[in-house]
Amino acid sequence: MASQLRGLLSFLRRQRKPFKVNLAKNMVENFSLSLTDQYQSIYITALGADPVKLGYVNSVGGVAGALAAVPVGWLADRLGIRRILLTALPLMALGSVIFALSESWEITALAFLISALSLRMEMTVCPMICGNTLRDEERVTGMQLCDTLSALPRLIAPIVAAQIITIAGGLNARGIRPLYWLRALGVSIGALIIYLHFTDPIEPRGGAGQLNILESLGRVFREGRMVKRWMLFLVLSVLPFYLYPYFPLYAKEVKGADQYVIAGMNMASTLIIILLSLPTGSLADRFGRKKMIFSMMPLYCASLLLLIYAPTPQYLLLAGLLNGFNTLIAAIQGAITVEIIPRELLGSWFGLLGLIRGLVGVLAPLIGGYLWEAVSPSAVFHLILLTQLGKALILLSMPSTVTRG
Repeated sequence: MASQLRGLLSFLRRQRKPFKVNLAKNMVENFSLSLTDQYQSIYITALGADPVKLGYVNSVGGVAGALAAVPVGWLADRLGIRRILLTALPLMALGSVIFALSESWEITALAFLISALSLRMEMTVCPMICGNTLRDEERVTGMQLCDTLSALPRLIAPIVAAQIITIAGGLNARGIRPLYWLRALGVSIGALIIYLHFTDPIEPRGGAGQLNILESLGRVFREGRMVKRWMLFLVLSVLPFYLYPYFPLYAKEVKGADQYVIAGMNMASTLIIILLSLPTGSLADRFGRKKMIFSMMPLYCASLLLLIYAPTPQYLLLAGLLNGFNTLIAAIQGAITVEIIPRELLGSWFGLLGLIRGLVGVLAPLIGGYLWEAVSPSAVFHLILLTQLGKALILLSMPSTVTRG
């Protein structure tokens, strides 16, 4: 154990400052967002939305992300990652304040739009930091280390949130509202960390003599490997994340879970990430990305089946535990995503992927709301199971030269 700890500290020490500062920001931000994430759909429905209207609210965020993604990636290449982060984090804080002030579900749509826009900006530039600071042979390990350490606050935040909800009035709008004020404060601290300590890992290229957006995207398709196939794979990968609002809602409305069970589900998922991020990252770097993804997909599918068929709320804790494997899979997929494109085009590449994610973010909640109302609540999770089959078929067709086995 001591030697492993020394190895981790040695790994961290030899990384560049932008990676370490971004890690610190992620830890603060993850605690803040984890106060509200598992309760947000319950909060919006408590303000008057039904499952279909909940889908509308989440789709608004998808529109914002889709419209901003490509320009953000292009601007990150030219103006620098730091400027994007210093725009995104104050926007996230503003969205949190609007959530806290909302008295109707319609107002939460504005809050969700601003929050989704800021999150899309961050998600576009965050992998650029890893892509430009981590060596190829250590990339998955480094990304999983970042996930492990930044997940530690997420292990604490849900139970803190559950206790605040209990004190503030229960699992309703009044009880959840204070969490958004705390989220705004935490995100503001993250912005201060970036302002004081973060420097761009590569020199921004500026505007003069540089490619325009369309030319940059053209290079992505010409010079990248298996780009179109990987884009389809990522469409299926992100759909479960955009259907996440229906997870805690299903737990509460269908399975009868209270705030402590919902918090426990989130904590259990985080525990898997903390315990297994580094081992799975190391194994993926040594033995192959595809092998690790295939080994974990059945466990994620088991979490969905447990959620659907759990006879009592207590079984949802195991479903939450196994759900963490999807985050581990996503980190390995992130390493592949970085490696199939020339490094100088990462901003445009992640901007393009952000556009695709945004479009999925528009459609997925609407589909989820329709399935919930017109078919059954469990149909949402049967759809996610089908996406896993599609992912497996596409990944089988990917050559090992791209995915290291």
